[in-house]
Amino acid sequence: MTLDLSGITSKATLHELFKQQLGFEEWYGPSWDAFWDSIVAIVDMPPVLTLTNWQEFAQHCPRDMHILQQVIQDYAVEMAPKRIVLA
Repeated sequence: MTLDLSGITSKATLHELFKQQLGFEEWYGPSWDAFWDSIVAIVDMPPVLTLTNWQEFAQHCPRDMHILQQVIQDYAVEMAPKRIVLA
């Protein structure tokens, strides 16, 4: 599965995209803890989730991009062989 992050310039918008496209629960809010819980234990994630055109988000939200990169690394360890890829 591929998610295009073109035009995503805020944490809230990114999390809304995740919620809609990955089928997160209705209660899901823009929180990295909720994101982790959802991808690890709540939804059935695809074998590979590819995030494209993420550079604009990284430019506007460098702190959140750093957190996302850490989540991606932790996910690779916790959920192997499933993975999230920045492309």
